[in-house]
Amino acid sequence: MQQGIIQQSLSGFFDVLCDGAVYRTRGRGNFRKRGIKPIVGDQVEFADGYLLKVLPRKNQLRRPPVANVDQAVVVTAAKQPKFSSNLLDRQLIALEKQAIEPIIYFSKTDLLNDDEWQDLQPLLAGYRAIGYAVIAQRPPFGQTTLDQLQQLLSHHIVTMMGQTGAGKSTLLNHLAPELNLATGEVSQALKRGRHTTRKVSLMTIGEALIADTPGFSSYEDFDMDVTELSKLFPEMRQLAPECKFRGCLHLKEPGCAVKNAVEHGTIMKSRYDNYVQFNELIVSQKPNY
Repeated sequence: MQQGIIQQSLSGFFDVLCDGAVYRTRGRGNFRKRGIKPIVGDQVEFADGYLLKVLPRKNQLRRPPVANVDQAVVVTAAKQPKFSSNLLDRQLIALEKQAIEPIIYFSKTDLLNDDEWQDLQPLLAGYRAIGYAVIAQRPPFGQTTLDQLQQLLSHHIVTMMGQTGAGKSTLLNHLAPELNLATGEVSQALKRGRHTTRKVSLMTIGEALIADTPGFSSYEDFDMDVTELSKLFPEMRQLAPECKFRGCLHLKEPGCAVKNAVEHGTIMKSRYDNYVQFNELIVSQKPNY
């Protein structure tokens, strides 16, 4: 019996990567009876051309359907579409919830003039101070920049996420030119992109396994309660024990270490403002029955 990672699924067949070789396998008939559906990224045990067991997943994405994702490259346009800290923070808390490490990759930096580039620097420093890996260089896809990214992704299962039109497919094409993924230009009329995704498989790029389909749209919803939300902001999670009241939501409570940090500039005001807005959105959500 051998153990490997499902690299691709095709019409009931599963290509499993094991020790640098790929084995084509089929699922056992009792998988369907037991409600087990193997997906790309699953750690599996197999022998004689058959999957025998799907090992427990640490996480699972719906779009693209990939399991056991370690990292997500959050492709963030510096311009066209206009940068939104609100959108970026939505993406970051969705990744925190899934225990996926974010790498923030700024695209379209070549569209910024020198003043705009300088204006962006405090924001980059703020996210780095939280502990996030941030890649932002001019030009956006220079070889040094791509080498830096590949080094961060080494030995991990990776997916791409970000606003449509931000450059996810363009980045993948730079990392793996043989892909030749269709890229969706941002619609000038609607200021939003067209979806260009396709079937998912994991490609070996350098020392990483990268999903060839950009995705991950679950950041559009807030499937958490207000007590969980602040724990998904690392800088707030770190300061919470210093708050006067246990279970402080960092809103109107006195003696709040988080609000104090915002006032003193050690927590980004944009992050806190987004936190307050997300809190209000969660409170106003109608329950799903």
